[in-house]
Amino acid sequence: MNARLELEVELSGEVVELARAELASLAEGLVASISSESTRPAARIVALDVADMEVARELVARVSLAHRVVRVIGSEATAEERLLAESKRGVSASFRLRGHPTAPGSDPRIHRFAQIWKSGGGTIDLDHPARRFWVDGSDIASSRLLEEVGAVDRGAIQARRISRLPFSRPVGLDPKFARAAANLALAGPGRRIVDPFVGTGALLAEAALLGADVTGVDVDLEMIRGAARNLEAVGRPGARLLGGDSGMLAEQFTDGWFDALLTDAPYGRASGTGGEPVSDLIARVLPLWARRVRDDGRVVLVTAGGPDPLSEPWRRTVSVPVRQHRSLTREFRVYRRSVSLT
Repeated sequence: MNARLELEVELSGEVVELARAELASLAEGLVASISSESTRPAARIVALDVADMEVARELVARVSLAHRVVRVIGSEATAEERLLAESKRGVSASFRLRGHPTAPGSDPRIHRFAQIWKSGGGTIDLDHPARRFWVDGSDIASSRLLEEVGAVDRGAIQARRISRLPFSRPVGLDPKFARAAANLALAGPGRRIVDPFVGTGALLAEAALLGADVTGVDVDLEMIRGAARNLEAVGRPGARLLGGDSGMLAEQFTDGWFDALLTDAPYGRASGTGGEPVSDLIARVLPLWARRVRDDGRVVLVTAGGPDPLSEPWRRTVSVPVRQHRSLTREFRVYRRSVSLT
């Protein structure tokens, strides 16, 4: 059996609890193991192992609330031999201190590793290196060498802000949180995702970009048309979008099962609920669509709070409040079915 790769994910600092929940879902979907030493709630570096570099790169491409993913080369002593073996003539590399990416390379450990790399035929390029290495630890005794698998392209994610899409509303879910929610739903190739309150389509866009087959429903036909425009703008046209009362459509739906329900529940005075109180609407609609979710699937709900709209056998497994702006807070919840022991 091939040895698994040891990785570390550097989480971003917006909402660490949500970042950890996103990473846990990704680890489940990618069959990765999170180290028990990384279970401290406030920890912003999470250790995990994966089968191979392909899975590691997939993690980089999917995760939202993180800065970068690195693989562990080894301690000061063991890293030297591996570094020399991997250095090839003409291949460029950079060496920097973890946590101090712009600091000058005067640290003796940086100098030492750079010399090893050059002795194997490699070159040093701090601006556009082919490989990026990081030195971690407060001193030589505790030093480790890490190599960057990839940095999360947070700029590309933020380029999908609602204000930059063809159809927008005054308040929209930040795309980095929408991507995190899609990851909580395990959106990916071969998986079917439904959003019973599609709105501007922010959540479905992220799920579709992750490769999922998506279906959206909204009572407001303007929202359906706008969501279609937004999905086309991000390069995912052709999603199934249904206009009409979401509860009635759920009862009529016969086209198979979904792997997850993913939705940002209506909120605010501008929400098109037909005069129905939002809490009543959610309580009426969500259980109907949840029946269309496979036994091992999940419901991911972004909500203003309040009681759980789903009852047994559904149970809430994740609950993270995130302040959007001013007094607006949205709670990210994950529901999964309880496993019967009988």
